[in-house]
Amino acid sequence: MSVRSGSAAAVSSDRSLARGRALVFAAALFWGTSATLARFVFRDLHVPAFTVVELRLMIAVALLGPWLVWRKPAALRIPRADWGYFVVLGLFGVAAVQGTYYYAIATLGVGLAILIQYVAPALIVGFEALRGARVRPRVIVAVVSALAGTALLVGAAGQHAGAIPIRGWLAGAGAAVSFTFYILYSKRGLARHAPETVLFYTFAIAAAFWAVVTPPARILAAGYGAQAWAMFLALGLFSTLVPFVCFYAGLRRLPPVQAGIVATLEPVVAVLSAALILGEGLRGLQWAGAAMVLTAAVLASVEAPSAAEASVERG
Repeated sequence: MSVRSGSAAAVSSDRSLARGRALVFAAALFWGTSATLARFVFRDLHVPAFTVVELRLMIAVALLGPWLVWRKPAALRIPRADWGYFVVLGLFGVAAVQGTYYYAIATLGVGLAILIQYVAPALIVGFEALRGARVRPRVIVAVVSALAGTALLVGAAGQHAGAIPIRGWLAGAGAAVSFTFYILYSKRGLARHAPETVLFYTFAIAAAFWAVVTPPARILAAGYGAQAWAMFLALGLFSTLVPFVCFYAGLRRLPPVQAGIVATLEPVVAVLSAALILGEGLRGLQWAGAAMVLTAAVLASVEAPSAAEASVERG
């Protein structure tokens, strides 16, 4: 290979990496701002969290299904033996993650909810260490930083914590634990099926579960206005399909670790957008706690590929 052709290849590679980072950042931007949009729907439009979860899932399935039929029909075919796996992942993964995460947003606010959930990557590397994986110094730093950061986030809530029901804090913890389960358990499915296949079927199963909890007829009877339905559609589109496409387009150009690190900008975007749009910001030592949680997420992304994939797998 000549020097000129080698130089051209390097420039092309650099451009591809830069484009990949931009696409993953776009995904983080959509995910982060959609959390603020959800909080607006809960707080200002007085829509129950579980109603939003159900409609978001249904809309995402209604949009993703036809796209798969059109572009990737083979992705809709799965062996009968895998149905049990998808049911478990859909119920105890997606349905649990979505329900606890959105309920935490409704009760704790955007910043606390998303940062507590971002303890999951550190929980993953801690779990893998307990299973016998080599314990490196950054693993210990990630776990300790995540726990200490969460303690600061919760403890520094101070007098405002008294106004938050205990179920809000339990929902935040449940979001982190269920997110961890989803990431670890989804590895088997992602090894056998395309990501969009896993996303479609687990979202459909989770939507069916929440439809039992809150029947669609009850939602229609609530008489939500055009603004609310526009918000529901935006959540179904911009918190799932658009960032999903952006993330995987970026992942094709980046190593998973780099993609995971860029994706940790999601909570930064969420906290800033909540402060600017909703007037909800972190206070005092909570900023230090946020920095520690994000540091833990970055370290975990470097240490474990499964942690690096966490953002997109949350859907």
